[in-house]
Amino acid sequence: MSDMPFLDHLEELRKRLLKIVVALAICVGVGFLLVIKFDFIGLLERPILPYLQGRKLIFTHPGDSFSIVMQVSFGLGFALAAPVLLYQLWAFLSPALYKHEKRVVIPLLFAATMLFMMGACLAYFFVLPFALKFLMEFQTAALEPMITARDYFDFATSLALSMGAVFELPILLVGLTALGILTPKMLRTFRRHALVASFAAAAIITPGDLVTTTVMLMVPLYGLYEVSIVASAIVFARKERRRMASEAESDVEVLA
Repeated sequence: MSDMPFLDHLEELRKRLLKIVVALAICVGVGFLLVIKFDFIGLLERPILPYLQGRKLIFTHPGDSFSIVMQVSFGLGFALAAPVLLYQLWAFLSPALYKHEKRVVIPLLFAATMLFMMGACLAYFFVLPFALKFLMEFQTAALEPMITARDYFDFATSLALSMGAVFELPILLVGLTALGILTPKMLRTFRRHALVASFAAAAIITPGDLVTTTVMLMVPLYGLYEVSIVASAIVFARKERRRMASEAESDVEVLA
């Protein structure tokens, strides 16, 4: 661990933020090339095609098509840049950690990337189709759906990004445990609250049938909380063993 003056902390934060902006800009550029080359627009459009009855999504402004490509590029670029963003955050916090605690950064970055991808895939393959089925069949006897491309891609990309962010919960809780802010006991105490919060988050993320979409999404969300408790307990136990070993060494030095 090391102590830094307040102004040095600000300078370090400025450098980290600058690196984040540069990484995000590069990844958005890469995302733009991928969107154009591999037709990500067509891929994202597939879940709603069965409800368009052979028609295409419409756009009402000349710049909508370009805006949609940039929006999808930003979402993809953010996903690509997520490991860099998380690393910079960790690097900013790492001076407050011991050397052995810094060794978990690579496994955490890998886990965070995988969890984000899992959340985004769950949104695309499960949540989005179920939500579209409910929304596109609701009150269709009285209303004629005419979905614009901008509205649909806003909905699809925000859903994927929000689900990816929600799946970062274990990483956040493990990080707070490593920093000494949380303990496994505290997490176990708030199990009931986490269950209610998982249900609320599922209801907000998925506008659909409570019996199917919301409840089925609540299960993996609460499962992530239980995984967080197990991971937090492992991190906390290691911290305690090292603390006790350090105290024992200090007592030996004092006696000597």
